Amino acid sequence: MNRSDDDLAPEVPEFDAVAQGMHEDVFNRFVADNLKHNYIAHFMHGMLGMTGFRLIYAPTFVPSYLYMMTGSSLMVGIGQSLQQVGAILSPIVSASQIEHRRQVLPIAVRIGMMMRVQILGLALAGWFLTGAPLIGVTFLFLFLLGFFTGAQRVVFQMLMAKVIPIAKRGKLQAYRNLAGGVIAAGLSFWAGSYLIDQKILGNGYSTTFMISFILTSLGLTVLSRMMREPRSFLVRPRMKIIDRMKEFPQLLADRDYRNFLVAQLFAAAGRISTPFCIIHAGAVIKLDGATLGLLSLAFLGADTISNLLWGVIGDRRGFKITMVIAVTVWIGALIMFIFASETWHFLAAFFALGTAMSGYMMSATTLVLEFGSRDDIPMRLALSTTVETSAATVSPLVGGVIASFVGIVPVFLVSTLCLSIALATLMFAVCEPRNRSVGHNVI
Repeated sequence: MNRSDDDLAPEVPEFDAVAQGMHEDVFNRFVADNLKHNYIAHFMHGMLGMTGFRLIYAPTFVPSYLYMMTGSSLMVGIGQSLQQVGAILSPIVSASQIEHRRQVLPIAVRIGMMMRVQILGLALAGWFLTGAPLIGVTFLFLFLLGFFTGAQRVVFQMLMAKVIPIAKRGKLQAYRNLAGGVIAAGLSFWAGSYLIDQKILGNGYSTTFMISFILTSLGLTVLSRMMREPRSFLVRPRMKIIDRMKEFPQLLADRDYRNFLVAQLFAAAGRISTPFCIIHAGAVIKLDGATLGLLSLAFLGADTISNLLWGVIGDRRGFKITMVIAVTVWIGALIMFIFASETWHFLAAFFALGTAMSGYMMSATTLVLEFGSRDDIPMRLALSTTVETSAATVSPLVGGVIASFVGIVPVFLVSTLCLSIALATLMFAVCEPRNRSVGHNVI
């Protein structure tokens, strides 16, 4: 990867505390002076980008698309697992590419572009391929989408950590998710009831994916042109990936962060049921394009409505409490799926699931920024993302096997057990990082 010498920060002697303090003051002034500009840039990127990505990551369109192509719950699980496989190693690679750099926006833009290329590939494959080639190419693009998504989570969260103060991150995410959610909720209903139901342009799913590509590309363009990133003064020296991985035990010495990873692991394992929610609904009620759009509207509408609440609570009380509440609601949603028998039951269940998953994602991605020092943020993000995606890789595949040979309801029961373990770990083994004293959590 090409880079200029100016892109890399010089090492600063640890004893030169005065110089470090001066540069920290310059950094903080830059952040304050450009806060409004960067706030708008992140808002626009998040609103447009997350609107498009919601169409891909909602537990409705892609699982339904895979089931339509294959007719197999196991193949749906394999497709979702491949997407997570791609995200296992890329966070560590991504972190190793940015933690020694003064600025990371150029890398973020390149990774973001590659994510969007995969969505474009999904759209084109649906239009021009059929049969086994379509299934194979679709699985390949899902794998690559997962790979670049894992890298993107590290880089873009690092950007937010640099330019948005901690007390304002919750509201920013809430406002952008609210705006994007309104668009995505309406768009998802329109996509299901019109694009997919009427097979617009020959393949309504491909048309939906193309709209996702356009929206996410617009968001990335706005961020690349508007964002003003300060140059970091204190960064880690460039290291080989394997050498940096050997330092993971130092990150895990933080007891609260270590337990937070355990909670993330079981919460990710709890996603075992997510791809099968829409399949279960289709087995119980009539699932045409209009109903698919309505259930997607419920899921994304809940994301829209709940985001402001999650952001306000997180900013005022910390993101541990929002994560606890979100996992609790998630468990309740799965219980609703088990007993659902009417369309409105599934609407309520998808609404609860959307509420829970939006709260979980906001909490998990923000909380991890608050453990430890700023220079460790990239690798801390990478470790958390890798742990989470490792469990999320296995769970859809296991869920597919269980659903194929035992039934879908047992999948929900396993998911509920995993989430209950995550909830207990959060409640009793993780301290709110904002309330910790220095050295309190290190053993």
